[in-house]
Amino acid sequence: MTTQDNIEEEDIDLYEHHRFIADKGQTPMRLDKFVTMRIENATRTRVQKGIDIGSILVNDRASKSNYAIKPHDIVTVVLPNPPRNPELIPENIPIDIIYEDDELLLVNKNAGLVVHPGFNNYSGTLINALVYHFQNLPAFSSDQRPGLVHRIDKDTSGLLIVAKTEDSMVHLAKQFFDHSIKRIYKAIVWGDLKKDSDTIIGNIGRDVRDRRLSAVFADPAVGKHAVTHYRVLERFGFCTLIECQLETGRTHQIRAHMRHIGHTLFADDAYGGKKVMVQSKMPKFDTFINNCFQILSRQALHAQTLGFIHPQTKEFMNFETELPEDMSQLLDKFRTYVQQNY
Repeated sequence: MTTQDNIEEEDIDLYEHHRFIADKGQTPMRLDKFVTMRIENATRTRVQKGIDIGSILVNDRASKSNYAIKPHDIVTVVLPNPPRNPELIPENIPIDIIYEDDELLLVNKNAGLVVHPGFNNYSGTLINALVYHFQNLPAFSSDQRPGLVHRIDKDTSGLLIVAKTEDSMVHLAKQFFDHSIKRIYKAIVWGDLKKDSDTIIGNIGRDVRDRRLSAVFADPAVGKHAVTHYRVLERFGFCTLIECQLETGRTHQIRAHMRHIGHTLFADDAYGGKKVMVQSKMPKFDTFINNCFQILSRQALHAQTLGFIHPQTKEFMNFETELPEDMSQLLDKFRTYVQQNY
């Protein structure tokens, strides 16, 4: 596996690259051996790592290397890039670079900007913009991820770090792997949280009903260990502004964890947050909320703080960004409404 195989998966669509169906006479065989025998030039170690990170599924579920393949089992290899890998075209797309040196840069990504090319979406992404910005540098183009160490959802705003050298890629990827990166998000969630602060611990994996989403599983053998710490910043009764600090970086972690405890992110359409989710006796509440959806049409989530050890200087660097305009306007509308009706 390359250094980029350690990328934190915060919003990655998966694409099927291989599919194998065990025939009716299949004798019991370890999953890692079964796959290694069927993919040209695959090594047992590489296959085992692919199984460990959830890229090799049995009957659409994550499994373990020692799983015994049975007749008619369907084994698929899924990866974050589509099977068709077109040449990336540099595009002069405006991006907000808040820091840059010879080793890395930080981007304050706008909501709505796709990070990585995907099916039917091969242009207009952050990667296309970075290839343009990096056109005089090694662009990591063989893997279509120019220095990308982690990702955030298309409709999440905030900070992303990008490596400019292979050495920096290795060091930064290891910090994410070791969970030593400082990542703090601001989020607006439905309802009034009972506790001023708490920690959510729950394995996260692909939702069995919709694999585009993530879900929390009680079974410790399903999904990946995930930990989110939250702290209440401001209460409105019907919604709460919180700060979330990630200890791990699973796909849709904050979105899945908050839904799991009954406090879905405001306007998070995919997870049910773009409808009135609480009852209120406040005047014209439903109309007020529907007007709020006009201000913020995406999930209320912003990657505000990012801290890490610089790969070369070994200095701890900490960066923060202001809330984007749509979230700031929404909070102002909340405050005005509460003041006028209490």
